[in-house]
Amino acid sequence: MKLEDVKNVCVVGAGNMGHQISLLCAIYGYKTKCSDVVPEMLKKADNFVNNYLPGRVEKGKLTKEVAEAARKNISFTADMKEAAKDADFVIEAATEVLDLKRKIFADLDKIAPPHAILATNSSFIVSSRIVDATKRPDKVLNMHFFNPALVMKLVEVVRGPHVSEESANLTMDFCKKLEKVPVLIKKEVDGFLLNRIFRVISREALWMLDMGVASAEDIDKACVYGAGHPMGPFRLNDLTGIDLTYIMGMEGFRKSGNPADLPSPSVVEHYVKGEYGEKTGKGWYEYKKPEKK
Repeated sequence: MKLEDVKNVCVVGAGNMGHQISLLCAIYGYKTKCSDVVPEMLKKADNFVNNYLPGRVEKGKLTKEVAEAARKNISFTADMKEAAKDADFVIEAATEVLDLKRKIFADLDKIAPPHAILATNSSFIVSSRIVDATKRPDKVLNMHFFNPALVMKLVEVVRGPHVSEESANLTMDFCKKLEKVPVLIKKEVDGFLLNRIFRVISREALWMLDMGVASAEDIDKACVYGAGHPMGPFRLNDLTGIDLTYIMGMEGFRKSGNPADLPSPSVVEHYVKGEYGEKTGKGWYEYKKPEKK
């Protein structure tokens, strides 16, 4: 399959990453169906699209014609079979739980056409832990977008030992079609590229906070005004989700058995309290609580 053969896209998961990836594909001309088993998520995703497109037109970022076409290109459904049955390219963006992803991929393998690429947006679960749930190992790979997917340019494409060169190249070309900047990771490594780098920064930042060296706000200021980062590690963590940081830490500990990989005490405290960052209204900082629709 070549890039020009990709016409229909399926995204599984209508959460923050899923509905943004779906809309991105729709804006660039792909017929995109996004599925989710939670009705509230589908409604929220549809509302996001209805608000986002007119807003971009008003700001001059999209033409009215492109926005209208994107609205026609995207649809939301609770039926994954309906979403994936004609897909040429599938992107899974469900919760970061291995058993759930394996179940989704096993179902997708039966539903999606044999030629379809099955990609996971997971930021830390490598595709080799999922691939044996399918009968198309050469077409299963990681395609990791960054939050917010509509804005962030980087996409990490991870070519595990089972992935064909054709699938990796097609995924790279697909990212470029979406005007993203893909990087090819030739080996499966924990954390991929950017998260491995950020992990070192975050670990040191959390240690300094837990030891009372400085506040989260001042550590963020040091990174922004001293290192030139667009935002500090704590503000970034609020954006990506403290719950994800906790889950990744626990997963790392389960794999290594090294106590150093456990999430820090302050991360655990926020996680237990349900303070995950922007999406809950409080994390390292406080935010306006999300409106219930």
